[in-house]
Amino acid sequence: MKRYAKTPVGAHYGTGDWLLQRFTGLFMAVYTAAAAGYFLWEPPRSYGELKSLFSGSLLRVGTMLFAAALAYHAWVGMRDILMDYVKPTVVRLAMEVAVGLVLVAYLIWSASILWAGR
Repeated sequence: MKRYAKTPVGAHYGTGDWLLQRFTGLFMAVYTAAAAGYFLWEPPRSYGELKSLFSGSLLRVGTMLFAAALAYHAWVGMRDILMDYVKPTVVRLAMEVAVGLVLVAYLIWSASILWAGR
């Protein structure tokens, strides 16, 4: 009788996504703490002050990175939830496409807000 060893397939395929989700979570926590600290220490007194604060490229790029990190973090979380709880493949894929499209639309919307009129 011949015995065949099982070959592990797909082992650790989600490790990279898991690690990136933790990294994006850390980045968002640091950004949120820094922004909250700044706004508590030096709150803008008018819309003009707030607008001038975001006129610098560094803050706009940082905020866009925050939005991208949030979108990726949400994508990995929602994808995992859908894979765990939605068993019909067609329904799950349709829901994943819908989530992906909404997240891309949010990123485009964020970019249009940050770079409006520039």
